[in-house]
Amino acid sequence: MLRKLLAITLFCCVSSAHASLINFTGNIAFHNDVVQINFSVAEDTENVRVWTDSHLGGENFDPITALWDGAGNLLDENDDDAAINPDTQTIFDSGFILPFLAAGDYIFTVATYSNFAIGDTLADGFAYDSEESIALSEWCQPANDCNEGTFWSVWLDGVTDADAPEQVAVPAPASALLILTSGILLLRRRT
Repeated sequence: MLRKLLAITLFCCVSSAHASLINFTGNIAFHNDVVQINFSVAEDTENVRVWTDSHLGGENFDPITALWDGAGNLLDENDDDAAINPDTQTIFDSGFILPFLAAGDYIFTVATYSNFAIGDTLADGFAYDSEESIALSEWCQPANDCNEGTFWSVWLDGVTDADAPEQVAVPAPASALLILTSGILLLRRRT
């Protein structure tokens, strides 16, 4: 009896390791920041969900989400879909319910409205990549139809694992020059 109970407990623990509910949160600084979350599923899986729940009815920015395969090919992009988890999402939150997802690696990105992907691959970039970075609080005005809250929250349900998010910011030209100059001065000081 004890062996049977141990076998059932071990099976349950191993089975639950294949599908996790994972949450990541953070803040963005600029209108052209993109949050990138890499995740994987170990085996062909049904009913995977990935979504945001951070808009909070207008308290934070309107998220644009995209799903990419591990090679960076665009699978889908979404602006508004609060039906993925109606208990916590509000009207402008977005994400995907995936009835079937093949085993492999994937990427989920979050950007501000209307920083949509501009091509079929992640390498093609996003609409605002070529623009000088503008603080979200300055960029958000009625003309840009956004809110200035910088908080984001992403949930992944049914995935095997996920890496800590990367925030891909496109540095403003002046900022990049300042960073380069500071680095050179620091190196000169050490020698």
